[in-house]
Amino acid sequence: MLACSLNGWAQNAPKPDNSAPSRQPVPADKTAPDAAAPTAGKSGQSAEPNLAPPRPDRIDASALSDEAGESSSKDDAVDLSPPDDDARAHPKSTEAVLDAESGADSDVGEFHPWDPHKAAKNVEVGDFYFKQKNYVAAESRYREALYYKNNDAIATFRLAVCLEKMSRPDEAVEQYQKYLKILPYGPESQEAKKALDRLSAPASKSVK
Repeated sequence: MLACSLNGWAQNAPKPDNSAPSRQPVPADKTAPDAAAPTAGKSGQSAEPNLAPPRPDRIDASALSDEAGESSSKDDAVDLSPPDDDARAHPKSTEAVLDAESGADSDVGEFHPWDPHKAAKNVEVGDFYFKQKNYVAAESRYREALYYKNNDAIATFRLAVCLEKMSRPDEAVEQYQKYLKILPYGPESQEAKKALDRLSAPASKSVK
């Protein structure tokens, strides 16, 4: 009996209306604004500026100006003119420059490269030659050290000793005196004074 009632209900149940349109996925409207795109402001421009650098293939060269602009190039002119009070503060500077350019003798000294490292290295090599009793090579190294550092006390004193060993007393005296001017109370000052007394003694005896 239950089966009969179910069959009757199935026959009297409303049938689905096939005439109604089926729901299909709605395609995205291509004309709709992109959610990711920046919204336009009142002026019609984008609210977020485009910070991407311009591409070189999109630059119109004809629109560029021909006027000279600022440049950081090393070719820019540098103002080398002297200050207004230069003539009064340095009245003989023009003469010195002209003498230096012409090669004439002047009070402007010769400029030597300053390299204490090379000076110390030459002193070290000079000491090596001095210990080998190669005084000629030692002298050359000591003088080269003074070329890179003209007031090097060690090189001056070692050169004086080297010249004394080579029986060149006048040059040795000059270098000993230079050392005492550089370091009057230096570690080799006593030896320099003794050398000066020793080298000047024969000359004083000959005078008598």
